[in-house]
Amino acid sequence: MTTKTEQQLFVGSPVTSHAFNGALDKLVVSDNSTTVYIYAKEANGKWTKETELQKHIERVKCVDWAPKTNRIATCAGDRNAYVWNLNETTGVWAPSLVLLRIERAATYIRWSPAEDRFAVGSGARLLSVCFYENEHDWWVSKHIKKPIRSTILCVDWHPSNYILAIGSCDF
Repeated sequence: MTTKTEQQLFVGSPVTSHAFNGALDKLVVSDNSTTVYIYAKEANGKWTKETELQKHIERVKCVDWAPKTNRIATCAGDRNAYVWNLNETTGVWAPSLVLLRIERAATYIRWSPAEDRFAVGSGARLLSVCFYENEHDWWVSKHIKKPIRSTILCVDWHPSNYILAIGSCDF
């Protein structure tokens, strides 16, 4: 019978969001700051910090890791979202800009099951569904506005890749 191992990651402040990669050997952590940390699991089972992703101006609210395409999406209180792509030759994560066009903080981000788009919830009472535009090399959003009456706190996709469920603090 296998035994479960447990390890605490001390990042210095509370963890607000985390996500694993597809192989479950790497972990991306947002610790209530502007920096996102990537941890890698060593052969002995210990987690060590591999790299830091720094692009946001305000606190990162949510992170998500696409397991098949190996892309990381982050959103923050600075009303921005970034998609991070790993350059396999250099091992450096490069950010791609996401044009959200929102007036309040981005609060939640989630990749679709096909990983060709993602959804970003915000305090602006709208949901941004983002897709990649090859022509301009950036991510563009389309907004879903009605009938959301408050800040979006969580988002999830149906396995069909077309239906979204959102949770908010509607009154």
